[in-house]
Amino acid sequence: MGAGVSGLFGLGGDEGETSAAVGGAAAAGLGDLPELCAAEVLLRLDAPEICRLARLNHAFRGAAGADFVWEAKLPENYRYLMSFVEGGGGGDDGRQLRRRRWRPAGKKEIYARLARPVPFDGGSKEFWLEKNKGRVCMALSSKSLVITGIDDRRYWQHIPTAESRFHSVAYLQQIWWFEVVGEIDFSFPVGTYSLYFRIHLGKFYKRFGRRVCSTEHVHGWDKKPVRFQLSTSDGQHSLSQCSLGEPGSWVLYHAGDFVVSKPDQTIKLKFSMAQIDCTHTKGGLCVDSAFIYPKGFQQERMVRSQKCRC
Repeated sequence: MGAGVSGLFGLGGDEGETSAAVGGAAAAGLGDLPELCAAEVLLRLDAPEICRLARLNHAFRGAAGADFVWEAKLPENYRYLMSFVEGGGGGDDGRQLRRRRWRPAGKKEIYARLARPVPFDGGSKEFWLEKNKGRVCMALSSKSLVITGIDDRRYWQHIPTAESRFHSVAYLQQIWWFEVVGEIDFSFPVGTYSLYFRIHLGKFYKRFGRRVCSTEHVHGWDKKPVRFQLSTSDGQHSLSQCSLGEPGSWVLYHAGDFVVSKPDQTIKLKFSMAQIDCTHTKGGLCVDSAFIYPKGFQQERMVRSQKCRC
């Protein structure tokens, strides 16, 4: 090792031999790295880093297209997830459709497709892979949730908006009994997940190209906290509560966490948020959607609820 260091810095030895060694070292570079070695480097990087290194030279560009590199980045149930892309919906029909219509594709292309939103259930729900770690995220629109009184226009109305990924939110004008319930059956990759409700206090709109928020109808949310519940088909339960605040901003309110411990396990989630104290009315609230993120994945402003001891 000492001789190598001396040669590298031109210390000691015959001047001609040193020059030849330096010339030989200069002739070698990252472009001479074997593609398999480059792939071993890429296996230790996240997807965006792989794409950046692919622009470095031919060796990394070739390695960045290798199936075994991208299969290591894909969730273990990526074939189940791809069945939604094929239109099968992930259930028994989805498996039959997958056998009929599955076309071999490079794992890089599969990763790229799953990193874009994949709608299902008539477009009311969608999932995608977050690009860094390839973990599954999900969104469920307000129209996929069961909302008390949603069909009565005295209480609720649907407002079109570009501020929702589903282009529409449910706006509560005033009600006594507030309850929003959702359900989902899905096979998540192994891991821990957090469920959030995306809520906005106040009615927003555009005026002269600027966003304006009216809070004159916001009331009742400071009287009692909203209660959040989450349960799973394998016996997990969570109960917490939180007071709603921060008018004029979208906030993700944490409803609970759940753990998926078995691969290829279809889990049924049931979750809700409610404020059903009928001693007062409440209103001026927008419900956009429910989100499921890998635990620790940060998006927007998040508020954690406090566990109930009741």
